[in-house]
Amino acid sequence: MAHVAFLDTVHAVLWERLTAAGMVCVHAENTVRNEVLSGSLSTCTGIVLRSRLTVDAELLDALPNLQWVARSGSGLDNINVAEAERRGVRIICSPEGNATAVGEHAVGQLLALLHKIARADHHVRSGGWDREGYRGVELEARTVGIIGFGNTGQSFARCLRGFGCRVLAYDKYTSGFAGNYGVEECDLEAIMHTADVVSLHVPLTTETRGMVDAKWVSQFAQPFFLLNTARGEVVKSKAVLDALDHGQILGSALDVLEYEKRSLEGLIERPATLQRLLEHPKTVLSPHVAGWSVESYFKLSNVLADKILLS
Repeated sequence: MAHVAFLDTVHAVLWERLTAAGMVCVHAENTVRNEVLSGSLSTCTGIVLRSRLTVDAELLDALPNLQWVARSGSGLDNINVAEAERRGVRIICSPEGNATAVGEHAVGQLLALLHKIARADHHVRSGGWDREGYRGVELEARTVGIIGFGNTGQSFARCLRGFGCRVLAYDKYTSGFAGNYGVEECDLEAIMHTADVVSLHVPLTTETRGMVDAKWVSQFAQPFFLLNTARGEVVKSKAVLDALDHGQILGSALDVLEYEKRSLEGLIERPATLQRLLEHPKTVLSPHVAGWSVESYFKLSNVLADKILLS
């Protein structure tokens, strides 16, 4: 009989569907890493988690009966996928579950940047009424470059269709999607040469960690707006701030920050660079909630249940 440990809180539909299928589910949301290493979950055949714990070789050693790991969400940066697969452990995730939420959130943050919505709101609440100072620019007139055309990149493109803007998309590991949701498939150089807006939808890997740095920004032919709803460590905050100050970046919307805890629940520190980011007038920030809508909370777990039960 399958034994499944829930290491993080997810929507109840996953527990309900697995239980209905005859699996024995146990609450382990408060189980710490050392307890797992000591063998507290050694009989488990499946684990459900988000980002609280890292699944590496050491942890896998303590789970000798493990058959699958279900990660609620899209990123797999807290799981050593190669090591798990080497041991025959299946890795399951649910990027389809929060793609709509991420796409909509990215559009919302982009509009907030282009039309200075957050700043205008604060201005009026503070007693101001400077109409000229908060004049925006239209999305329809812009060229948007999407880097990473997986589930969330596609969702963002789909959300942009009604705005009439030109949309370019680049994905190093996927091709043949020209025309999907109205996008033009291109290489990274084309985005760097023509984009007015750049939105990041890449996973966090050794290749993408720190990808957006001063050198990367300097390769763009014109100033642009930058969005990041992927992972915080893809972007070097200082490089973005310096580019904002020098006019290379016109504004930046960041749902994720490089200073997040590994669990993604809060910040590990508040250095001077983060303070600059918080105070900068050309940034729009949110606490890693792009994919965290009421609907996605259910869909993330329901998609996982579909995949687990079909295996």
